[in-house]
Amino acid sequence: MSSKDSDRISAAQQTLDTLFDISQLLNTQLDKETLATCVGMIESGVNPEALAAVIQELRREAATLNAQNTSDGR
Repeated sequence: MSSKDSDRISAAQQTLDTLFDISQLLNTQLDKETLATCVGMIESGVNPEALAAVIQELRREAATLNAQNTSDGR
C-alpha cells in the first residue's frame, strides 16, 4: 500500500472518529458501523433528511414491537 493510500485511509478513519464523537454528544445512539453506513449512503447521494426519517421510523417500530413483546410476556 502506498503512503498516499495509507494517508487517505488514516484521514477517513479520523473523520469517522470525529463524526462518531459528535454523534455521541448528540446522543444519536448510532454505533460506529451504523454511522459509517449512513455516511456512505449520504456520500452516494441519499438524502440525509430522508435517511434520518427512515431511522426514526425504524426506531419507533422497534419500540412498538418491544412494547408488544413485553406486554405479551415474551
